[in-house]
Amino acid sequence: MQYKLRLMLACSALAICGAIHAQDYPTRPVRVLVPYTPGGITDLVTRITAGELAKSLGQTFVVDNRPGANSILAVDMVSKATPDGYTLGTVIAAHAANQTLYAKLPYDSVKSFEHVSLLATSPLIVCATNSLAATSVKDLVDLAKAKPGQLTFASSGIGAAAHLTTELLMATTGIKMLHVPYKGTAPALQDLIGGQINIMLDTPSSMLPHVRAGKIKALGMTSEKRVAVAPDMPTLIEGGVQVVGGTWVALLAPAGTPKAIVDKLSRAAGTAMRRTEIKDRFVQLGIEPVGSTSAELTAFLKNEVAKWAKVIKDANVKID
Repeated sequence: MQYKLRLMLACSALAICGAIHAQDYPTRPVRVLVPYTPGGITDLVTRITAGELAKSLGQTFVVDNRPGANSILAVDMVSKATPDGYTLGTVIAAHAANQTLYAKLPYDSVKSFEHVSLLATSPLIVCATNSLAATSVKDLVDLAKAKPGQLTFASSGIGAAAHLTTELLMATTGIKMLHVPYKGTAPALQDLIGGQINIMLDTPSSMLPHVRAGKIKALGMTSEKRVAVAPDMPTLIEGGVQVVGGTWVALLAPAGTPKAIVDKLSRAAGTAMRRTEIKDRFVQLGIEPVGSTSAELTAFLKNEVAKWAKVIKDANVKID
């Protein structure tokens, strides 16, 4: 009985200390690791969020790009950082997929982290090279069925949201296309524009400028409903294909980071995502600001891991 009482008192003391510590947090610059190069959706959302957190919490949030190993390099650094709130990281849909793609990750995609906030989500656009005889998703499905395995689709890499959403599209419609993985969106997009690749899915922020310039054509959006940045573009569902997919950006901290600090960061991120200026900026890029609670992000991540595990296993996706 005395042992249990001492344990309860110790836990209460730790909780009180954590709350007091959170009141002052942050007292020095906070590093936010981004597992990709500058310029993509992860970097963009991270930098905007970091700027807002700096304003609301009165301390510098330094964005540190550490690309490599399909995001594993930077994410592992976050998982092994001191859990004091001064090292954070952002991840996208590939983070959930990696749990199944890799037999031996140096961390657990869910358990190794405290889940701060789901910052934003983004659908993908199904785009085609201009020479392809398809102007809709239905046309694409019909063409792919007439030429099984002959059409090619690009992605920014094996296990990326664009790759796995295309796998989901093929499984749902019963078509087969040849996957050509690239080391990033930019080289894949250049080959789509040049006609070396037939199809590519990626975010509106990456694809729409080239669609509007007439360099490629858009066949549909993977969102549940039409998005404000492209109100005339039909969804895949409208085209008779029951596929919804995309990517997202979430803010994580190392497991063991005090709950009071996680909650403080979560509230600040949520407030930032609800600001009209931020919402307007994101919407024009085809990005939907979210700003979830920690508990909501935990449930979301568990669901994403399970969702992409099924797609990966059904399609027999392997990392070379």
